[in-house]
Amino acid sequence: MKQIPVTEKLNLSITEAAAYTGVGERRLREMCKAPDCDFCLHIGTKKTLIKRKRLEAYLSAHEYID
Repeated sequence: MKQIPVTEKLNLSITEAAAYTGVGERRLREMCKAPDCDFCLHIGTKKTLIKRKRLEAYLSAHEYID
């Protein structure tokens, strides 16, 4: 199967998003728990994907993540 570059994927796994952005996996999971988080896609109760473009926009708009 052909590998798709991260920059061309619509959604990323938590691990891929952490490697792509430099934000830790634990921090991304915490951010996804927030009710106002719009870059997380929850699939059932077991899987969470990150909407890459929305995450990029979020990180560009913030200078500090608390």
